[in-house]
Amino acid sequence: MCPVAKGADHGPAPIPEEGKWVRAKEIGDISGLTHGIGWCAPQQGACKLTLNVKDGIIEEALVETLGCSGMTHSAAMASEILPGKTILEALNTDLVCDAINVAMRELFLQIAYGRTQTAFSEDGLPVGASLEDLGKGLRSQVGTMFGTKAKGARYLELTEGYVSRIALDENNEIIGYEFISLGKMMDAVKKGEDAGAALEKAKGSYGRFAEAAKYIDPRKE
Repeated sequence: MCPVAKGADHGPAPIPEEGKWVRAKEIGDISGLTHGIGWCAPQQGACKLTLNVKDGIIEEALVETLGCSGMTHSAAMASEILPGKTILEALNTDLVCDAINVAMRELFLQIAYGRTQTAFSEDGLPVGASLEDLGKGLRSQVGTMFGTKAKGARYLELTEGYVSRIALDENNEIIGYEFISLGKMMDAVKKGEDAGAALEKAKGSYGRFAEAAKYIDPRKE
């Protein structure tokens, strides 16, 4: 063999991290906040995972799951496992639920390639910011709808909260809905407010709710 000398060494391409361009060579070079989705092998459940990474270390993790009942317990364990680990450790740690493991894999790719939510935000987001995804009521934003050919659509839960009534026009078409912000309601109850009064204060409506020809309870009709 005739060895050929290596010439220029350009190193890794710079990636955007928290308002800086970084040539990442070590795990400690990686920072950023991002979120993404994972799913289990039989595709019967999903996880939305939010990570805030500073200098390669997961400082905070928000774990939201939807699917089988066991996933909620797995999320509880993952919330203890993830903080304090490097993103490489977390990638190679059993996070109990397949969907959470897949979410970690997908987030690792985003973070390692500089595709985070804070790629161009100076200093990123401070620790504690991840929880703001849930809003003031600290509840996951879940959309749950049910529809049948025989009886049409039923709104059960949206971002605003638990749907208590659906508003219909003269043609029985949906024109709005009434919702209850359960986070706000429970905050009021914890402060000692009467549950009935707290329920009324936590109600809101969307669309042309006040103009409805009739209202239906989506869970009874």
